[in-house]
Amino acid sequence: MRKADQTLKEYVIQQTKTAGVLPCIKLHQKDDYIAYAQAMYDGGARVIEVTMTTPGALEAIEAISSHFGDELLCAAGTVLDPATAREVILHGGSVIVNPCVIDDVIDLAGRYNVPVFSGAFTATEVFNAMRKGAAMVKIFPGALGGPKYMTNLKMVFPEVNLIPSGGITPDNAADFIRCGACAVSGARTFMDFDKIAKEGLSSITRQVAKFVEIVAEAKKDVPMIP
Repeated sequence: MRKADQTLKEYVIQQTKTAGVLPCIKLHQKDDYIAYAQAMYDGGARVIEVTMTTPGALEAIEAISSHFGDELLCAAGTVLDPATAREVILHGGSVIVNPCVIDDVIDLAGRYNVPVFSGAFTATEVFNAMRKGAAMVKIFPGALGGPKYMTNLKMVFPEVNLIPSGGITPDNAADFIRCGACAVSGARTFMDFDKIAKEGLSSITRQVAKFVEIVAEAKKDVPMIP
């Protein structure tokens, strides 16, 4: 539950770090978005993302935000322009997520006091995201740099909150956390449509829960960054 004196940015960062996962809903057609969100919540996620490439994304964000309130915060992913960012905020979105540093989107979100998870990859992009006020920096594609790349970034930006996305698996998630990430993210990482077809949405719950456990265990033994 969000404390009375806690800003939305502080609460979003806390909830993301506590769960250690930011799973994304990315569908090719409209569906029961609350059911997908519930599956992720049941697995332990406390902040989820709906990508704007998903049909009916604004409708989904509004429904999830209204249904769960502060118990499950809904972010909008792949926000590329300030007009879209404003619509997300008006539909109840709690976080704006970019695939790269987009200055006018970060500025717009800042005017509404809504936190931004800015996508970045290079050290310059990470620095620009931090300088613009991004709450967290989503390193994309995470698998390209690999876990040790998180350590390289943390060595020069020790205060940055890094969330690698793209190519994060149960086999490498712990390494990303031990190397300096505070959470992991992804869409295909958490939504295997073949499994969903065979096992239902409970497969999402199990996958999210697996990552929550992996991240929590990895955080018990995080070495000091050089």
